[in-house]
Amino acid sequence: MEKDLVVLVADKNIEFTIRGILTRYKALGMRSISEDIFVHPERDSGCFARGEEFLRPFSKRYAHALVMLDRDGSGRDSTGREVLEGDLERRLAQSGWEGRAVAVIIQPELEAWIWGDSPHIDDVLGWRGRSPGLRTWLASAGFVKSSGVKPDDPKKALGAALRLASKPRSSALFSHLAQKVSLTRCTDPAFLKLRSTLHGMVSVLRHAGRTDL
Repeated sequence: MEKDLVVLVADKNIEFTIRGILTRYKALGMRSISEDIFVHPERDSGCFARGEEFLRPFSKRYAHALVMLDRDGSGRDSTGREVLEGDLERRLAQSGWEGRAVAVIIQPELEAWIWGDSPHIDDVLGWRGRSPGLRTWLASAGFVKSSGVKPDDPKKALGAALRLASKPRSSALFSHLAQKVSLTRCTDPAFLKLRSTLHGMVSVLRHAGRTDL
């Protein structure tokens, strides 16, 4: 195998998120790995419907594969993420990746990972020192219901927060957040699956004789 991991993602935002997370391999309880990341030209729907086709030529070059996309935009927006992940993982297994490929589908979309309780979120989004604070504003603007902690529409809330702070939206925001916020406090099921996948993958590589991991 040429490298440890090939990652297929739906867009640059997810790519930058993964790159940011992988810089924090020590916080994940692992050592650095070698990886390549590709963005599917058909975004979420392409990753879901044809991810196994894209990755088939790489099955003998990489030890593991990971596919990441948003459920919203996949073409199956009303189906639960676990059902979609199982479907895609079966197809990956049939295309040469049996036991070596994992699908992580974020429900509803990547922006849901942003809205935790880390103080770094205020910094990265340009809300440090603003009044009212970011979370107070989210509630007053109707993005968060009184019983919730995250916006019902995380992407719309992010766009509005950035506009008020005169902060340009870019993929770099996702990288900065991934490099700063806690990797242990996020309870999003898709994030927990990603974290356990990366940690478990390294354990497999160790067992296979990769003494540098």
